[in-house]
Amino acid sequence: MRNALVLTLATLALAACTPNDTTLGGAHRHNVALQIIDPEPQYEGVLREGGSGDHAAAAVERYRKGEQKQPVTISTTVGVSGGSGQSGPK
Repeated sequence: MRNALVLTLATLALAACTPNDTTLGGAHRHNVALQIIDPEPQYEGVLREGGSGDHAAAAVERYRKGEQKQPVTISTTVGVSGGSGQSGPK
């Protein structure tokens, strides 16, 4: 009888020694997975200029030769109006 009581108390004492994080790092792994959706994305469609090594090398070569592409001029109209739409005290 005494051995059974000692065995029961020892089992209860050992059962109380569980770690605080019962998922063993599951929350950390979940957060990392949320931040790394696709580590090797595959892009489809036409590459933009500067998106590949060939385009970047061509840009560097044009720079060295002094043949840079000139920026496109954009014309805009600016309209400025003031006031709050309310008249002052009467």
